[in-house]
Amino acid sequence: MQVKVKTPAKINLTMEVLNKRPDGFHNIQSVMQMIDLYDYLTIEVEDSDKNEIFLSGTSDEIPYNEKNLVYKAAKLYLDKTGITDKRIKIFIEKNIPVSAGLAGGSTNAAGTIFGLNKLFNLLSREELHELCASLGSDLNVCLEGGCLLATSRGEKIERLPFREHSVSLIKPPNLGISAKEAYTKFSQLEKKPNLDMTFKMIDSIKVGCDVRQFLHNDLEVAVFDDYEELQKIKSMLPKSIMSGSGSTYFVIDGTIPQIDGYWVKNGLKFIPSGVEEYELLLK
Repeated sequence: MQVKVKTPAKINLTMEVLNKRPDGFHNIQSVMQMIDLYDYLTIEVEDSDKNEIFLSGTSDEIPYNEKNLVYKAAKLYLDKTGITDKRIKIFIEKNIPVSAGLAGGSTNAAGTIFGLNKLFNLLSREELHELCASLGSDLNVCLEGGCLLATSRGEKIERLPFREHSVSLIKPPNLGISAKEAYTKFSQLEKKPNLDMTFKMIDSIKVGCDVRQFLHNDLEVAVFDDYEELQKIKSMLPKSIMSGSGSTYFVIDGTIPQIDGYWVKNGLKFIPSGVEEYELLLK
């Protein structure tokens, strides 16, 4: 049996870091929005004499082994449900840039949990969210979709009203910024932002005002001075903002000109959904 799942990218309309937790993560408050830039997972299940997980895909920038969050998600689902003697084959069609602040790995992992449950139908929606929360910070957002307030380390979510907007993305060539790097540099800032833009953003969304005036990312402040590529984007697009830990920037309700060497994607839009079934083939 086989299912194909589409897994959307996310952007952070706000990203504010509150404090470091005893477990090493940071408490955040962030308004996250899913957009219609998709990876596609083809998940196939066959009988075997033991549990096996095989990954493959179109990108040469990600590992196809137990280090991949997709592998961890599949194993977690098998362990949670007690399923045995299955060969799980997952093909990852990658369209979301890697290490870009767009939750590419997280949305793939959430899509894996979602897709396996489409095939086996053993867990409730609440249990799927519990698995997502145990695996990473953005998975719950990707599973639920739409526009969400994310708090704690990102796994606690609250649905916000959905508003339609277009969005354009730009990413510097060959520059990925890890979450670890961005949070470490934020911790080292002598003067940290304290703008409380998240709740200004929420109020703006609720009444339908222009959200662009409240776009903000604490992590952009932390890494901006270290990368000329980010400074170039900001000088050309002063109203752009970085998503997540970077290095992708976005513009709402506007287009981005093609810049030599930079990855640019225009014509995207906000979507009210998260990971979802694209095609189900039972055989």
